[in-house]
Amino acid sequence: MTESITQRPLPPDLAAHIAEHIAEEPEHVEPEEEHRPLAPLPADRFADREVSWLAFNERVLEWAEDPSQPLLERVRFLAIFASNLDEFFMVRVAGLKRRIATGLAVTAASGLSPREVLAAISASAHELMARHAEVFRDDVQPALAKEGITLVHWDELETREQERIHKYFRKQIFPVLTPLAVDPAHPFPYISGLSLNLAVVVANPATGKEHFARVKVPPLLPRFIAVDAKGRPSSPTPTSGTARKGPTSYVPLEEVIAQHLDQLFPGMEVREHHTFRVTRNEDVEVEEDDAENLLQAMEKELLRRRFGPPVRLELAHGISPRIRELLVRELGVTEPEVYELPAPLDLTGLNVIADLERSDLHFPSFVPTTHRFLAEVESAQPTDVFAAIRSRDILLHHPYDSFSTSVQTFLEQAAADPAVLAIKQTLYRTSGDSPIVDALIDAADAGKQVLALVEIKARFDEQANISWARKLEQAGVHVVYGIVGLKTHCKLSLVVRQESDGLRRYCHVGTGNYHPKTARLYTDHGLLTCDPDVGQDLTRLFNQLSGYAPQSRFHRLLVAPRTVRTGLIERIEREARAARAGKEAWVKIKVNSAVDEQTIDALYRASQDGVQVDMVVRGICAVRPGVPGLSDNIRVRSILGRFLEHSRIYAFANSQGEQIGEGATDGPEIFIGSADLMHRNLDRRVEALIRIADPDQVTELMDLLDTSMDERTATWHLHDTTWVRRNADDAGPYLDLQASLVNRQRRRMSAGR
Repeated sequence: MTESITQRPLPPDLAAHIAEHIAEEPEHVEPEEEHRPLAPLPADRFADREVSWLAFNERVLEWAEDPSQPLLERVRFLAIFASNLDEFFMVRVAGLKRRIATGLAVTAASGLSPREVLAAISASAHELMARHAEVFRDDVQPALAKEGITLVHWDELETREQERIHKYFRKQIFPVLTPLAVDPAHPFPYISGLSLNLAVVVANPATGKEHFARVKVPPLLPRFIAVDAKGRPSSPTPTSGTARKGPTSYVPLEEVIAQHLDQLFPGMEVREHHTFRVTRNEDVEVEEDDAENLLQAMEKELLRRRFGPPVRLELAHGISPRIRELLVRELGVTEPEVYELPAPLDLTGLNVIADLERSDLHFPSFVPTTHRFLAEVESAQPTDVFAAIRSRDILLHHPYDSFSTSVQTFLEQAAADPAVLAIKQTLYRTSGDSPIVDALIDAADAGKQVLALVEIKARFDEQANISWARKLEQAGVHVVYGIVGLKTHCKLSLVVRQESDGLRRYCHVGTGNYHPKTARLYTDHGLLTCDPDVGQDLTRLFNQLSGYAPQSRFHRLLVAPRTVRTGLIERIEREARAARAGKEAWVKIKVNSAVDEQTIDALYRASQDGVQVDMVVRGICAVRPGVPGLSDNIRVRSILGRFLEHSRIYAFANSQGEQIGEGATDGPEIFIGSADLMHRNLDRRVEALIRIADPDQVTELMDLLDTSMDERTATWHLHDTTWVRRNADDAGPYLDLQASLVNRQRRRMSAGR
């Protein structure tokens, strides 16, 4: 029997107070501090969010520029840079332009007007995109050639290679192509977002009259066609790791198509052709309050997404002025939105080359290992994850600790265990062949109560999540789409198990998605525990998400949108009080982004009171550290590497036991969880941070934070609004944090612990 619980409007008394749906009593504030007068902070204290994001992508580019990095990893970072920028234009730039057009744009927290922000984006993006193309053409591409990996033009192929590709074109490419003419009977065609296209000018040889046509480069075919040493084109759908180890040449797909345009326009003379690419607004907006069924509303919006207005036009160098003018006019873009770049366009396709099986050109191989506390019970058949969790809380650090032998095994064992009565799970993003979803379906088939909270508004994963939601519903899983007005972003699993002494609740709270593939590429933390307080916390939170329970209190959780910001600010202010009293005081934070003005202001004031604030921020950062009189005691670092730094950690020097639940003691207080310091996380999402109670785990996380901030660790340092890289090219040698953690894991495995 299919059972689905769709998202529903809140009752009127709750709809006006969405935040109260995730409610806690505010924490105690010291009476003598309640009304302490606060000096005004300078108006220009925040760096601009969008400019800071571009600075983050510049750090990605700097990694690709670094000749000390493995060559194919540099290729991959060039592809990542391009993919990042595509999303930035589709969402951030498109959203800003939409707000300007509708008159809803306001001055940014940085003090820049909307048009000033747009101008700053355009100037920086033009510079970075040109630099990106130059790095590939003048540095990485020649280095690849020295390794026998070449990107060639059609006329550089040998005759036998051209003949083989002629056959390949007829069999694999030609049937997929659709030329679209432009004339009075055929209006200018719709150009889909991120598609690569050929603008073609053909002429009737009898009359000499010219016509314009567009040919779309099929996105499902390989972006670069590999030609092996014998001149054979590769499979049209190459997979990672299948490319040859010997000399390999690649020819861009658009060049192959261009050489065969006469077959698309028989009887016509092909006079010129040029490549171009369009980026469109692909953000999704759903009026949830008016939607009777959020699933149906989202499906309709995804169809509308395809027809968003253009926000960027990329043109290959050498395009004729008349074709350039035609494209600009017909697509309705302005000159600042036009980017002329060296061919080939769309370097996201470089992943095909980055996936080559050349171990000498990649990072040393690394296979995640089973966490040592779980490995202790691996000899049992099957592995008894529940026994390991009953022995102690287990702090996981992915990808160094295997996701598949920890979180995945936890849920698979729960699905198969007849003693398990219920499983409750949040799903924000997961893989296309998700074993997590399969485990939930198996559990439902076994008659267990299974609740899946699927966030179908997860950007760019909406369609996939809709498919999973329907699959789960058909299996009899209770599917919930969350609370109106809020995305459910917290990473939670709750397993209820019948044991000899009664029901016991086993929990997982993480910083990353339940996504087995990204768990091998992202650094994330997770806690496996059967602590009764955490079990009660997750039970209450899931009840809020699937029902109505607005007055719940939590033992070890801070929950957004109600208490993550207020809880963090209270703890920052606690450090400030300690500093004013002459005690040791510090704050250490590791996040993906830090732009929330209220939290940043609290950090500024704490710095002014003498609190040492250390931050590790991978991406956007609106904090301006080291500004005299404002942020003298704030230091900000950024770490990029083979893994994407993704975990969120909040640590404070001082705690007050009576405020944070049983078992708490004075001393360092540390949280991990799903929330970044962003408005969307703190105001428009359900997020959860969990306090770490085990002293050894507190020490482990503190060591990670301290090493991340150490002057001898290779990082980028933020000086006011300028990022400066510190690496082995300087006075080093500097520690590669991720490499050191990989080596530590290998040593532990060798030592059997």
